[in-house]
Amino acid sequence: MAEAIPQLLVNGIALGAAYALIALGFVLVINAVGAVNFAQGDLVMASGFAAVILAETLSAGFGDAVPALGLLVLPLTMLVMAGLGLLFSALAYAPLRGRPPVSIFISTIAVGLILHHAANAGFGPEPRIGPALLQADTLRFGSVVLSVQQIAVIGAAGLLIAGTGALLSRTQLGRRLRAVAQDPEIAEAMGINGARCVALTFMLAVALAGAAGALLSNQFFVAPGDGGLFMLKAYIAVTLGGWGRLDGAALAALLIGVFEVMMAAYVSYVAAEALLYGGLLLVLFFRPSGLLGETIQRRT
Repeated sequence: MAEAIPQLLVNGIALGAAYALIALGFVLVINAVGAVNFAQGDLVMASGFAAVILAETLSAGFGDAVPALGLLVLPLTMLVMAGLGLLFSALAYAPLRGRPPVSIFISTIAVGLILHHAANAGFGPEPRIGPALLQADTLRFGSVVLSVQQIAVIGAAGLLIAGTGALLSRTQLGRRLRAVAQDPEIAEAMGINGARCVALTFMLAVALAGAAGALLSNQFFVAPGDGGLFMLKAYIAVTLGGWGRLDGAALAALLIGVFEVMMAAYVSYVAAEALLYGGLLLVLFFRPSGLLGETIQRRT
């Protein structure tokens, strides 16, 4: 069993990295509009189905001419979901801008339900499998065997997480997005178009959800009812990491992924879920601001 620990760790980090992409998008919207996007999980689910459709379309059109199908499907899925994020912003947020946050998160619940029922009507309740980033080969280091697909997922998610951090911290666009998130009135007074920045934030957040859905759809499949689970994991990661903290959410998501995989392997998945929720309660009891504190004081 000890020989399986490295692969379990890789599996856990891969799962946690996908969770981190979901959580990052979740935090971006919280910071930008001050309300929770309850459709984030269903957007991940929708992106999984988008990856399935894109893979089937490309396979039918090009056959074996596209050897690394998943590497092409991933950016295409993110592009499609970024467009959906713009539409989502226009329908679920823009008409309610200036209203109480409860109005916004109710509208996101409505969007999530629409996506859930649309996927169920269009694809049925059975899970579907998305494309792998790379062929399901393995790497062997002595007695340790690691999945190339899981390593590829970690690499792709890591690049996206690092790219998001660099965009927000080192570019003029990122500084504008952060300015609008921190104080929209002052940002507007400085000539920054707040509505445009919020729309771009939604595009980025939903694109990250798209990447997560594409990465998760291969190993864990995708079904219309998965949105609630993804949403819950993102919410837990954000709560544990510190409400509004991108780094805290990413770190907590990685820990959740490793914890789930290890506990499921050595005990059971049910026990892993129960202990995760128990750990969440303990953190909320002893450190309600999260493991890394919080950067904003509003909660919705």
